[in-house]
Amino acid sequence: MKKVEIFTDGACKGNPGPGGWGTILRYNGKEKELSGGEEITTNNRMELLAVIEGLKALKEPCIVTLTSDSQYVCNGINKGWAANWRKNNWIKSDKTKAKNPELWGELLDLLEKHEVTIIWVRGHNGHPENERCDALAVAAAEQYM
Repeated sequence: MKKVEIFTDGACKGNPGPGGWGTILRYNGKEKELSGGEEITTNNRMELLAVIEGLKALKEPCIVTLTSDSQYVCNGINKGWAANWRKNNWIKSDKTKAKNPELWGELLDLLEKHEVTIIWVRGHNGHPENERCDALAVAAAEQYM
């Protein structure tokens, strides 16, 4: 399987408000940038969409190293929260409804197609790819302002 790096970030001007996401895919020394946004959204939705769109861009199963500054995304996957929410009909352990179930469901389905390792990095801390993804996400959000 091909080894791919994916870097992601989401941004929102207000929460909810105009939002954007940015993704960098790196394979064999080449990079591809993706971005998009929504007029009214939340930061967490944009963080999820950045990961979803990155994984959807892969044309075959891959070994993926995914880097994100979103604890919501990283913990949701690495700690098994999202899988448990789905198993419990999108109800969290505190008996409240999980937010963004349609996005989490799509992400969980995509994760089954690839071997994914998730790495959390602190946002706005000088990580070059995270900073570039942030710039992509902010630019996408600004299109709705």
